[in-house]
This record gives sequence, C-alpha cells and structure tokens, in this order.
Amino acid sequence: MNEFIISFRESLEAALIVGIIFTVLIKQERRNLLPTMWLSVALSVVASVVLGKIMYNVVEHQGNEAVKAMLEGILMYITAGLLFYVIFWMKKNLTSRDAIAKQTTDAAAGGKWGLFLLVFFAILREGFETALFLVASTSIDQSFSYTGFFGGLLLAVLIGYLIVVQGRRIQLKKFFSYTSLLLVVFAAGMIAHGTHELHEYLEYKEHASEGMVISEEEEGEEEEAVYSIFEPKTTDPGSFWYKQQGGQYVHILNDKGSVGSFFKGLFGYNSDPIWAEFILWWVSLIFGLVLWRRMYR
Repeated sequence: MNEFIISFRESLEAALIVGIIFTVLIKQERRNLLPTMWLSVALSVVASVVLGKIMYNVVEHQGNEAVKAMLEGILMYITAGLLFYVIFWMKKNLTSRDAIAKQTTDAAAGGKWGLFLLVFFAILREGFETALFLVASTSIDQSFSYTGFFGGLLLAVLIGYLIVVQGRRIQLKKFFSYTSLLLVVFAAGMIAHGTHELHEYLEYKEHASEGMVISEEEEGEEEEAVYSIFEPKTTDPGSFWYKQQGGQYVHILNDKGSVGSFFKGLFGYNSDPIWAEFILWWVSLIFGLVLWRRMYR
C-alpha cells in the first residue's frame, strides 16, 4: 500500500511536468528538442534509483546495530518532516502549467543544455523524494512491494497522459486529498517508528557503556510498554489467529504477524509501544489531520 501511494503521488507530479514540457515543445514547433527531453527524463530516473540504492545500503548494511538504529531513527524523522512539507506546502497548489510553460520556453531558448537541466532537476527532485520515502518505508516492514510501486507508477503516467496530452478533465484534487490523508497516517507512523529506533540506539549505548550485550528479547524491556498485546506463545494455542513463525506461535495482529506487519508498515503500529512512541504518534497524527482538514476540507 505504501509503495503504491508514494509512487503514485510523486510519479503523477513528474508525469504532469513532463507532459506540460512535451506539449509546449510541440506547440512551439521545437520537436528537435524532444530527444533531449526524453534523455534527461531517463537519466534523472537512473540517478534517482542510484540515490535510493545508496541510501538503502548506508542504512541496511551497517555492521554496528547501534549505528543502524540511530540512522533508521534519524531517517524516519527526516522522512516524516519532508512528508508533511510535501503534502501541505510544496503540493498545496497543483502543478502550475503557466509557470512550467514559461520555464520551458526560457530553457529552450538557451538550447539543448538549458532544457536538459530543467527537466533533469525537476524529475530528480521527485525521484529523490520517492527514493527517500520508499527506503524509510522498507526499513519499517523489511519488505518491498514491486506490484504496488509499479502499479502506482503506471496509474500516474496514464493520468498524466490523459490530462496533458489528451486534454481530459480529471479531478486531481480528490486524488491528492485521499492520498494526502493516507500519507498523514504514514508520516505519524514514521515518527513513532523513528522514536522506537532512537530508543533502541540509547539502549545499545547504555549497555555498551556497561560492557553488556543486549539481545533482541531484551530490547525495550528497560522501559515499560504502554500495553503489550498479542504476545507470541511457545506452545500451540490451537487458534486460527496464531501462525507458527520462527519456533513460536505469533498472533496475526502482533506487529510481526501477517496483518500486524502490514499495519506496522502503513501507520507505525506496534503491539507493545513505549510511552514516547505512543504519545508522539498521537500528537503527529492529530497535527497532520488538523492541517489536512484545513487544506482539503
């Protein structure tokens, strides 16, 4: 779900930008610049993939668990802040056709390089945001849905084509309204999970200073959880709701269960959160919902 929402929003913005530039070049009879435009689009996509891969490797391939927890926590906070910024300020007004048309005309007047740089950095900005959001999302649920990602990408390209090239009237505000609401919940989950990771980092540091090694079972034990539900069991409870996993029987609503892990990736669900995590999730969620209501309702 996260991959679909993120790729759809960011790709739709990029598709509208490319479509507007394409239309302007056709109307101004500058078809000779179209190959430059498509080359710039292709290279910006490649650059975005490389940036995403670098960020993923930096976070996931850390040998030191404390450093990895710290990096993941910082990444979650940065992503949440950028999500709110993108939703409520950068995307407050839908893509301005007139502004992009003027930029295209000015860039085309400077030749191929001017147009190349305009398209490259416009698409790279969207690609960087997409890569950052997806890396953060993958760090939470430890999985990536290619179906969701490419589904959002293809839908965005289709809508961009229908609007810009075919001149169809589509209510984009509804698309952005609904996806923004989901991203508000997603951003709140990022803050909650980031708090959890930073708490783990502090625990690692504390144990390291005492010359102790913290095990996975001991993580989070030093601070009492707000609640602890759906805990794994060592013996078969004989219930449909429990599935065998890693030598234990895990409830599907546990944050490591099939349904719970989906909720964890979508809105930061945790079946045994600490107080800081629990409180910051509610604060950020209410903050986001208030802004969303002001903007879209």
